[in-house]
Amino acid sequence: MPSQRPTYKSPLEGYENAPPPPTERAEDGKSLLNIQTGVLSSAYEKFPEPLDNGRRGAFDVHIYHLPNHPAQAQYAAELHSRIRREFPELRIYTFWSKPVGPHPIAMFEVNIFTPAQFGAFVGWLAVWRGPLSVLIHPNTTEKTIEEGGEMSEAEKEARNHTERAIWMGERVVLNTDLFWEVMDH
Repeated sequence: MPSQRPTYKSPLEGYENAPPPPTERAEDGKSLLNIQTGVLSSAYEKFPEPLDNGRRGAFDVHIYHLPNHPAQAQYAAELHSRIRREFPELRIYTFWSKPVGPHPIAMFEVNIFTPAQFGAFVGWLAVWRGPLSVLIHPNTTEKTIEEGGEMSEAEKEARNHTERAIWMGERVVLNTDLFWEVMDH
């Protein structure tokens, strides 16, 4: 389990001396007026650190199904096939009919490499996931204790799969103890 309470950098890092944003409402009367600079965030082109912009990919998407629920298993198999056809540029893994790793039920995995892929695929999946639960978790590049950092590889993976996770549908409880059993031995 984590050896220390996580710490967080201020989200305002780099904006400490910026004036406060305006409090006026935008034309729609609901949203707030934002100062337009004419420059888009670099996050449109590259994921922010410590997300992995390399070979591993910045996000893993795990799409779960109950193998003993025939209609759900069939939907998941059809969705897997559709994703392979519609998003061939993504890395798409084996369709599992049993638990694998920390995932307590059957699933398949898709890797996302760019912000554009994230926007396209996650938006598409919001419409097409049907009855299935989806875990979207980041892959991060923080240095581990072995590399001179502050957390073990197991802590990093557990944090990515839980605290930093995004869920669609029902949350599936993961067996994060496996991270320590596998990575710390």
